[in-house]
Amino acid sequence: MTTITRRAGLLAAAVLATFGLAGPAAAQTKLKWAHVYETSEPYHTESVWAAEEIKKRTNGKFDIQVFPASSLGKETDINQGMQLGTVDMIISGPSFAARSYPRLGIAYYPFIFRDADHLLAYSKSDVFKEMVNGFREKTGIQILAYTYYGARHTTSKTAFTDCGGMKGLKIRVPDVPSYRATPESCGANPTPIAFAEVYLALQNGTVDAQENPLTTIEAKKFYEVQKHIMLTGHIVDGLTTQVAPHVWNKLSDAEKKVFADVALEAAARATAQIKKREAELVDEFKKKGLGVHAVNRQSFVDAVLKTKSVESMGFDKKDYDRIVGIK
Repeated sequence: MTTITRRAGLLAAAVLATFGLAGPAAAQTKLKWAHVYETSEPYHTESVWAAEEIKKRTNGKFDIQVFPASSLGKETDINQGMQLGTVDMIISGPSFAARSYPRLGIAYYPFIFRDADHLLAYSKSDVFKEMVNGFREKTGIQILAYTYYGARHTTSKTAFTDCGGMKGLKIRVPDVPSYRATPESCGANPTPIAFAEVYLALQNGTVDAQENPLTTIEAKKFYEVQKHIMLTGHIVDGLTTQVAPHVWNKLSDAEKKVFADVALEAAARATAQIKKREAELVDEFKKKGLGVHAVNRQSFVDAVLKTKSVESMGFDKKDYDRIVGIK
C-alpha cells in the first residue's frame, strides 16, 4: 500500500468516525417492543410513534419493532421475556412487575387513587421514584414512564348497583391478588383468564362478567357480549413503559435520556387520548343500547377495607398513606 493510499484510507476512516458512521457504534440495533393491546389503542399507536422517534433521535441506531395484541405472548410471557432476553421493551401493568418487586403492586389496591390526575401525580412522586429504583436494583429493568389506562368498571349480563349485587357473580379478572380484592370482598367468584381470551369467555358463558376501563371495553368490543356497565371505578389503572436490563445497561447516558424523554412524551400523548375518550364513552355506550349504571361506591370501599386491609394484601401502610396524601 502506498503512502498516499494509506493516508486516503485514514482520512476516510476519520471522516466516517466523525459522522458516527464507522465502528460498532454505527451498527443498527434491532429491538422488540411487545404489548397485549389492540392496534387501534393509544398504547399501540403511541408506542409506534415512540419507536420511530427513538430511531430519529439516535440517528437510526435503534430500529424498534412494536408487536401488539399478544403477538409475542400473553402479558405474563412478555414480562418474563424481559429477563430471558426474548423481549427488549414492553408496555404493561406494573401488577406484573410486582411479582418480582411487590411494593409496586400497591397501585392496584382498590380505591387508592381518587382519579386519573391522582395517579399521574403519583407517577411523579418521590414514593414512586423509590419504587422504580428498587425495582431496577432487584431486576435490572428500567421503568421509563406511566400511562393512564383508565378507571376500571364492571360489565355483566345482569345489572347491579352495590357490592351485594356482585355476590355469586363469576367475573374474569387478571391473575393478580389486587384485582381479585374487590370481587372477593363482595362475594363474587373472580376467575383469571388471559386477556386475549376474555371476549370468547364472555360470549360462551365461561364467565358472567369482567372489569376493565371504558376504552378497553370499546377496543375489545366487550359491549357486544355484555349488556350492562356498572361504574364501579374500583381501580384507577396505569401502564408502565419498561426497558430490559440487557438493553438498558448497554445504553450511553445520552441514549438513556432519549429513551426516557420519548417514553414520557408518548405516555403523555396516550394519556390525553384516553382521558378524552373515556369522557365520551358513557353516552356512546348508552346509544348502543347498553345499560350504564351508577353504583353505591361506598359499599364497595367499605367491603374492601373490612376484608382486604392494606397490610393483609402485603403492602406497607406508610406507602399507602403517602400515596393517598398526594395532592
